[in-house]
Amino acid sequence: MLPLLGLSLLGYLSGSWLGALWVCRLAGAGDPRQEGSGNPGFSNVLRLHGYRLAVVTLLFDACKGMPVLWLAMVLGMAPWAQGMVGLAVLLGHSYPPWHRFRGGKAVASAFGVLLVLTPWVALCCAALWVLLAWRVRTAAVASLASAGIAPLASLWLAPDYVLVVMAFTVLVLVRHLFNIRRLKAGGEHTL
Repeated sequence: MLPLLGLSLLGYLSGSWLGALWVCRLAGAGDPRQEGSGNPGFSNVLRLHGYRLAVVTLLFDACKGMPVLWLAMVLGMAPWAQGMVGLAVLLGHSYPPWHRFRGGKAVASAFGVLLVLTPWVALCCAALWVLLAWRVRTAAVASLASAGIAPLASLWLAPDYVLVVMAFTVLVLVRHLFNIRRLKAGGEHTL
């Protein structure tokens, strides 16, 4: 139990490094929390500062939890325990203590966690996200759809991780409640 708690704490701390803030600061760009949708994530950085900074943000957020997840796998932790560590990464990204618990939507971080735990599920979700973002031009729709399909894809491709993936999906959906309201009102930001 102690290794799980330790790795979950490490996962939370690694998740709490918001890629958008670091990337924008290093590039001398404005704080993405002060502009656009106010979200410190890939989509807002894309809208505000273009593809180059957005891709770096995506890579940062997707990769930041990978080392702790690999360690959980090397230690032979059960899928549910690996999922707890992954959930800690997502919670850190969503509720970072150094930013008054105001973080991102956890989509890019969830992609990175899934890429380690269930790579084929992650790739299916990413393909759907890219397709919908290209066709609909709304990151929230692409994110909600790819999060929604993740548990179904895991039933087929990674059945040991279904409950874990469902927990990730719930978190991503909860983090998008305001986006859902804006979508209903027709005021959601486009890419």
